[in-house]
Amino acid sequence: MDDDERRRRREARARRRGLLLVFTGDGKGKTTAAFGLALRAVGNRMPVKVVQFIKGAWKTGEREAIRASLPGIEVETGGLGFTIERLRDPRIPMDEHRAAARAALAAAREAIASGRYRMVVLDEILGSVTAGLITEAELLELAAARPPELHLVLTGRGATPAVIEAADLVTEMREVKHHFRAGIPAQRGIEF
Repeated sequence: MDDDERRRRREARARRRGLLLVFTGDGKGKTTAAFGLALRAVGNRMPVKVVQFIKGAWKTGEREAIRASLPGIEVETGGLGFTIERLRDPRIPMDEHRAAARAALAAAREAIASGRYRMVVLDEILGSVTAGLITEAELLELAAARPPELHLVLTGRGATPAVIEAADLVTEMREVKHHFRAGIPAQRGIEF
């Protein structure tokens, strides 16, 4: 490698920085895309923390596979389940959902500020904003406070214009066709 090539590589490394990535939309695949990035990052020896908002403690394929095989990814489940009225467990008051979201937000702040991770995934944090469990301002403040080298990944429906503006990459998942519409229930390995 000659001096010019070394200089180009040093300059390219100097331009690298942590990105704010958003996976949003009404279609399936937001969490799966985020876990795919986490897998890629840990494969590059980058420690990852996932904080799940909204999603309850039910068993999911992603969490089980990570626990069994990927010690470089830590997953913390902070939610108590769905908050959408037609899906929400009526035995769980909204105040408990709010408290769980506040605890997940505190865990997210700690993970971002800790310096231990190169990627932090905040799964369903956008849904937490939509549900009024945390504010858009809190989310934007969290994103702005991240260390320069940290990749921050946000998932959930309903990314606001301000979140989209702040992001470096936004991907919208759009439903074209879904098996639910044909009466086929959630499938292990696909939905969970």
